[in-house]
Amino acid sequence: MSHLSYNELIQKHLSILSSLEYETGLFAASSKEVGTGYDKSWLRDNFYETIAFEIIGDWETVLKTSKAILQIFLKHEQKIDWAIEHKPEKSYQYIHARFHPETFDEFWEDWGNKQNDAVGCMLYRIGELEKRVRNSILVTEDDLRIVNKLIQYLDSIEYYHDPDSGMWEEGEEVHSSSIGACVAGLKSVRRTFGVHVDPELIEKGEAALRKLLPRESTGKFVDLSLLSLIWPYNVVTAAERDQILEHTEYHLLRKRGVIRYKGDKYYNKNEDEVSEEAEWTFGLAWLAIIYEKMGNFEKAKKFLDQLIDIDTEKGLPELYFSNSNEFNANTPLGWSESLFIVALWEMNERYDSKDPK
Repeated sequence: MSHLSYNELIQKHLSILSSLEYETGLFAASSKEVGTGYDKSWLRDNFYETIAFEIIGDWETVLKTSKAILQIFLKHEQKIDWAIEHKPEKSYQYIHARFHPETFDEFWEDWGNKQNDAVGCMLYRIGELEKRVRNSILVTEDDLRIVNKLIQYLDSIEYYHDPDSGMWEEGEEVHSSSIGACVAGLKSVRRTFGVHVDPELIEKGEAALRKLLPRESTGKFVDLSLLSLIWPYNVVTAAERDQILEHTEYHLLRKRGVIRYKGDKYYNKNEDEVSEEAEWTFGLAWLAIIYEKMGNFEKAKKFLDQLIDIDTEKGLPELYFSNSNEFNANTPLGWSESLFIVALWEMNERYDSKDPK
């Protein structure tokens, strides 16, 4: 257990997270020096990485990153136009999920680029910014035009039953987490002046969710990504929320994190790539945040204590190998840093910040 107070831990991890930001406002997924490719910028990672700055009230950072992402969409507007006119069939025809953090260029190698939730999460961020910091993000005709085109894009790809590679950038299925992100995004921007969302587009997504939940997909009964539908998106019923939490904790929760799903081969410690799935640190933060918001502070603190136990000098790793103190090279993971900060911040007023034990 760390000897640092919650406040000290928040400052430590804000410094680590801030070090991942490029001058453009985009964040690397991990260290800029890492050799794994995580020096690149993912739309989804940038969304989650900036939640920490949102919760502490650093709107300047949130806006800088969000405006940079709008510039990415504007740079690739012709591609979006094509996808609106011709329903995409190939992965490369979709809006890509990761970009060069300084030039905003796409990376063209095969990477499961078809990730609909990455578009949904950015619409969600734009809508939330318009509500909380009015007239801060959609300030030009170009901004409004591209947001409306993102909505038309989701309509064109028929997101509510479109198989994609999802949050984990793997095999294509219809994913609850992707549908839910798009539903949340559409709901978030629908009341923004100058933005048009057909109510039927949301209704189709909600109907698809009700049919698929509490499953993540036909092939996955339970998946860590489902937690996003509880927080930040809040697009599930109380009964669905409770089922997702029960399944996640029973099937996926481990000592140093939460496995993404049963049979995950990414950094699987077993040479046969079975049974020893990697333990993702941000899963613990996610559970802590959700339980804090549900009012179950005892359980939230338990998960937060687990996080503090696995913290390192460099920050939180992406993952720990199964039943091991060994973690991978993607340390710190920006996404983990951000959710850790959110969990610490939310709990800081509940307990004596000088004694987080």
